[in-house]
Amino acid sequence: MTDKSVKKVVLAYSGGLDTSIILKWLQITYNCEVVTFTADLGQGEELGPARDKALLLGIKPENIFIEDLREEFVRDYVFPMFRANAAYEGVYLLGTSIARPLIGKKLIEIAEKVGADAVSHGATGKGNDQVRFELTAYALKPDVVVIAPWREWDLRSREQLIAFAEQHQIPIAKDKRGEAPFSVDANLLHASSEGKVLEDPAQEVPDYVYSRTISPEEAPDKPTYITVDFETGDATAIDGVKLSPATLLAKLNDLGRDNGIGRLDLVENRFVGMKSRGMYETPGGTILAVAHRAIESITLDRGAAHLKDQIMPQYAELIYNGFWFSPEREMLQALIDKSQEFVAGQVRLKLYKGGVHVVGRSSPYSLYDQDLVTFEEGAVAYDHRDAAGFIKLNALRLRTLGQRKKKLGL
Repeated sequence: MTDKSVKKVVLAYSGGLDTSIILKWLQITYNCEVVTFTADLGQGEELGPARDKALLLGIKPENIFIEDLREEFVRDYVFPMFRANAAYEGVYLLGTSIARPLIGKKLIEIAEKVGADAVSHGATGKGNDQVRFELTAYALKPDVVVIAPWREWDLRSREQLIAFAEQHQIPIAKDKRGEAPFSVDANLLHASSEGKVLEDPAQEVPDYVYSRTISPEEAPDKPTYITVDFETGDATAIDGVKLSPATLLAKLNDLGRDNGIGRLDLVENRFVGMKSRGMYETPGGTILAVAHRAIESITLDRGAAHLKDQIMPQYAELIYNGFWFSPEREMLQALIDKSQEFVAGQVRLKLYKGGVHVVGRSSPYSLYDQDLVTFEEGAVAYDHRDAAGFIKLNALRLRTLGQRKKKLGL
């Protein structure tokens, strides 16, 4: 329902056809002042045209906000998530999910700055993003009004959208006039493609869908070796060269792309209740995930490592469902960050035809003791005979259960 009391709204604006239509629709439907916010999250697109288009649609220069958020995105969102080894339903590295709370936070910050009483987004009523944007908005500004045009307007087809654009002199790129083969969302962590040609999960993803990776078959026949350094759970250097978070991820993306790494064809369970098929490309993130696991393998105690693995699915689900700013996610983050105090050192990786292979790991805080594990004669810290009592104690309840079964003839 349209809230006529809205005087000023901040719109998450990409400059594309859909959000340009939303911009004009807000002006007409709410008769309100529109402020645009465009985030540079490393999507690889020039953002100048978004400013030009907003000006063309009547937005005042002082009401156009374009921010480079790449370093903040990786430092404060991607890296904390990777400390947890987070993967939704075991495989999805949450590239779209983790970008939404940052965009939502900036929407609210700008709304506070310009005195807006509403925010708006272009997420559809079938997807997860509407939930993520709005949970973030309500968490940070409980009294904010959220306008979701896809849940309000009667524009139900691409033809109707284009007709609206033509009616209101909104420029339409030639490639937008035909039926879109699929939709794409991209940032520095990944690119995701969904819809149209991808909607049949029985059909292989066409080659033209891929934008961030070459195919593993076309990758070099010679492996690429790299090292990744870590401090307190975060990657800090590649091949010994210190890099900022965003620069480091961009470098890993290049390495992953050139070696055909990071493709994922996934049917996932959306928070809103339906299954959807998507194709995700996360080249640098895939390398980073493997490297982080490797450095943890020698620096984390077994109990800490196994506890992290137990809570990871819940942590990943919170991010996927849009609860980044929830107390439970923050509590889990505190536990995860505590576990990373000594997760430091270097991992050596072999990148080859779509694969990321750990070939070495070292750390000044390593818990790996060669004297303990060697089959040769070493230190006397471990006595083989001690294992007998250990096994008998652990077998006690199993023997008791076995005796009961024998007595009952089971």
